[in-house]
Amino acid sequence: MLDLKSFEKAINSLEQLILKMKDKELMNSLDEIVIYGLKAGIIQNFEFTYEISWKYIKRWLELNIGSSFVDGVSRRQLFRLAIEHHLIENVDIWMDYHLARNRTSHTYNLNTAEEVYKTAIEFLGDVKKLYKELELKND
Repeated sequence: MLDLKSFEKAINSLEQLILKMKDKELMNSLDEIVIYGLKAGIIQNFEFTYEISWKYIKRWLELNIGSSFVDGVSRRQLFRLAIEHHLIENVDIWMDYHLARNRTSHTYNLNTAEEVYKTAIEFLGDVKKLYKELELKND
């Protein structure tokens, strides 16, 4: 059985920051530097929430189909196994999240940051679905 508390906290943290960014009244009251800081916080939350998410996928698969099926597989193959077991819905979307995560750790520029920020917003819905599936199948 997986302890999903850290995963839930990571998702909630990402969601709370995204909700702040969607609050037009709040955004209109903030200067550009603070808004930039909020975006940077969303990107950072995306990074660690993505990392936790694929590790929980791997742990669930190890517990439920066996580590011999999971050890040494590529991220794409891991996501394919996750689809077979109805944890996620689309390998390509999850690979996009993986690539976005890698872009943030290898280089930093404003264009990349803006792209990853947008990806983080899209990621929230998919990671919440993953969490619900893990919660349902966590026996």
